[in-house]
Amino acid sequence: MSSPEDLDKTYDYAGVEQRWLDTWRDEDFYFDRASTKPRYIIDTPPPYPTGRLHIGHALNWVYMDIIARYKRMRGYNVMFPQGWDCHGLPTEVKVEEIHGITKNDLPRHEFRAMCQELTRENIEMMRRSIRVMGFSVDWSNEYITMEPEYYSLTQASFLRMLKSGYIYQSDHPVNYCTRCETAIAFAEVAYTENTTLLNYFTFDGVEIATTRPELLGACVAVAVHPDDERYTSLRGGTLTVPLFSYQVPVIEDETVDPSFGSGAVMICTFGDKQDVVWWKTHNLDLRKAIDHTGRMTAICGPYTGMRAKECRDAILADMTKEDILIRQEELPQRVGTCWRCETPIEILSERQWFVRVRPDEITEAAKEITWFPEHMLTRLLNWTSQMEWDWCISRQRLFATPIPVWFCTACGELLTPDEADLPIDPTVESPSTPCPSCGSTEWEGETDVLDTWMDSSISPLVVSGWDGKTTPALYPTQLRPQGHDIIRTWAFYTILRSLALTGEKPWEGILINGMVLGEDGFKMSKSRNNVISPDELIDKYGVDALRQWAAAGGATGSDITFSWNDVVAASRFQTKMWNIVRFSLLQIRRDEIRPDPTTELADRWLLAHLRKTVDEVTTALDNNQFDRGLKALRDFAWSTLADNYLELVKGRLYGDTPSRSGAASTLRTTLDALCRCMAPYTPFFAAECYHHLTGERVIDQEWPALPEYDEKDLEDGDLVVTIVSLLRKYKHDEGLALNAPLGHVTIYTPGISFNDGGDAGRTVNADIDWRSAAPNLDRIVSDITFNMGIIGPTFRKQAGAVMQAIRDLPIETLKEGITSVRIGDDEIAIPDGAYTLVHSYAIEGEEVDILTIRDVVLAIHKRA
Repeated sequence: MSSPEDLDKTYDYAGVEQRWLDTWRDEDFYFDRASTKPRYIIDTPPPYPTGRLHIGHALNWVYMDIIARYKRMRGYNVMFPQGWDCHGLPTEVKVEEIHGITKNDLPRHEFRAMCQELTRENIEMMRRSIRVMGFSVDWSNEYITMEPEYYSLTQASFLRMLKSGYIYQSDHPVNYCTRCETAIAFAEVAYTENTTLLNYFTFDGVEIATTRPELLGACVAVAVHPDDERYTSLRGGTLTVPLFSYQVPVIEDETVDPSFGSGAVMICTFGDKQDVVWWKTHNLDLRKAIDHTGRMTAICGPYTGMRAKECRDAILADMTKEDILIRQEELPQRVGTCWRCETPIEILSERQWFVRVRPDEITEAAKEITWFPEHMLTRLLNWTSQMEWDWCISRQRLFATPIPVWFCTACGELLTPDEADLPIDPTVESPSTPCPSCGSTEWEGETDVLDTWMDSSISPLVVSGWDGKTTPALYPTQLRPQGHDIIRTWAFYTILRSLALTGEKPWEGILINGMVLGEDGFKMSKSRNNVISPDELIDKYGVDALRQWAAAGGATGSDITFSWNDVVAASRFQTKMWNIVRFSLLQIRRDEIRPDPTTELADRWLLAHLRKTVDEVTTALDNNQFDRGLKALRDFAWSTLADNYLELVKGRLYGDTPSRSGAASTLRTTLDALCRCMAPYTPFFAAECYHHLTGERVIDQEWPALPEYDEKDLEDGDLVVTIVSLLRKYKHDEGLALNAPLGHVTIYTPGISFNDGGDAGRTVNADIDWRSAAPNLDRIVSDITFNMGIIGPTFRKQAGAVMQAIRDLPIETLKEGITSVRIGDDEIAIPDGAYTLVHSYAIEGEEVDILTIRDVVLAIHKRA
């Protein structure tokens, strides 16, 4: 325990934060698998290892760390693991950029090794950032998805779902990014709004409108609505595709919109999802016009090898030459793009691996989970109800979990490894057994790899101790924290996979955080120059200020606009609290505090407000309402404690009355509880203050448990605070210094026996007499005031004489009201509102000033 004199006058956040970082040990935050405490496992989001934590990471990790620290104080055995979601295209692109190569320039295993090396370097940098920010991570349960012990579980989950029928392989249209050269899931498709051209042209004499003339060579039919009389003669016939000269059927379909374009639709494989629906419904041919590199295929004749846009321009030019391009109209368009590189996606028919989506199962499980905030459930339900295709999980990349299957080169038979042999890379390792169907020993390993969401979507199983076989005893986890931007991916896929592998929901609750916007209100981006890094914020104001900004920024689930003013406000609050602690410690240690001293009203009032505040913070944190909890703490510390209580009891603290010990004891209890409540929010600041107060570590303490309070103490204390505020205002209005003597004040509280122990009197420097009876007041006229806005313009030069004539009248006459006065021989009319009687009060003949608060009367006796 330090002496109060050891506390610097100015709070040194940098020194304090470094000191406690050096003091805390990793083991302080380990999950104890042998503990009998109730468990609380957080299924933390594994960030992609870019090498730097951005402000969005900081927001999410502050939320999680507040929960972890709070739950430990509430007696839970907490697991707050750190994971790393390693695989993916961005690392491949970065490696290509760093080394000036492409992924095809090296053997697969060499390129993967380069990706792994870069990822490990980035993880180490991000580990350091997480430690600097003081997050109480359980490093004993760290996981890295690219390491064999993790991706062997990903492969085990694949094999189990393949065996149960959840996973299958099929030729099917998929969303494809020709820049990344890989299939992507619907959840990875982003959408942009732009304007395109709707091109009208003659299709064998029929007017057709299309936004994608480059797909003309992939046309497999023309569709019309059954009730569209314009095309009655075409039904059941064929048309010749212009420029390509092959026949396609004319079909009828009720989903065709007769009012769009010409009402006749060119069906291509594939221009959009609707083309896929028509293709499947009417069992049409498949013509692949675009390959996986984004170039036109051989079926496109003279346009073979062109990029899509180049082909579009060439076909429109040829239509113009052939005089079949009728007109063009601008059309708003919503374009699906790759979420990674923003390249417009194509729908290509490729042999891929899929996970079956069973919407009813996912919906039922999602409703069993508690959502914070509750309305975020709707986002998942809406997405689930819109799923039209199964989840495509195969990717044509390198740095990802290999799909553990082989194909017999002779007969095509599929072979899977024993789970005991995992992990395996089928492009490197071969089965030791012959094909069970044909006896061949020649195998070809699957070259596709798994979608990275296949890795991260088993995170709740992995942190629970899954062995790849049986459901762990610690499953399901208690909480999944994540951003609202990945509800349709990480949340959706995790629920799907958990149901497939365990039949259970993955978590009891899910906490959704919003995004951090720049000060301009837009998403942070380098192009807008509105990016703020956590390092910049920490350097200027410290980690605890960052944590306060994150906690107080807004309701859970809402996007938060970054504001330096909010960070400055957080820093100022810490300065205020530091001053409170320094002052309080000096008072607490002035002499020995008697155990359980009898407290005065102000002490009981503060402790009652303290209990209410602790209850409010507890409820807020139980419901993940971090902003509400922090606001309650700030309001209590700044207003209730500093502005009111300390001002009330300073006289007692500076004196030697027997009740001084009660105030010191109350301060000690209050600081103890405040430090504990602030520990989840500002762990460094709370640790420093608590150590000075008790000599102990706040991270070892339980959540404060305070006795019940008497509502009357709250009401009476609030009244004293209001009375003191009223008397201080009176002194100010009277031109008196706040510490100037006020004289004698009688306070009448009818029907209420009242005693504040002298705190109010000492605070306003007055002799206060409390009486439970109503005052016996005499109301007298003590003066007359004149409204010069009426007197001046009405009487001009006679104004002075008129006012004197009014003053000369008897008080009783003035009370009854007058309409005129006599000046000499003249009767002068007095307009309404020309004067006002000023009343004063007297008690037992002594004039007093009166202030009132509802039924309470304050009688301030005039000073001599």
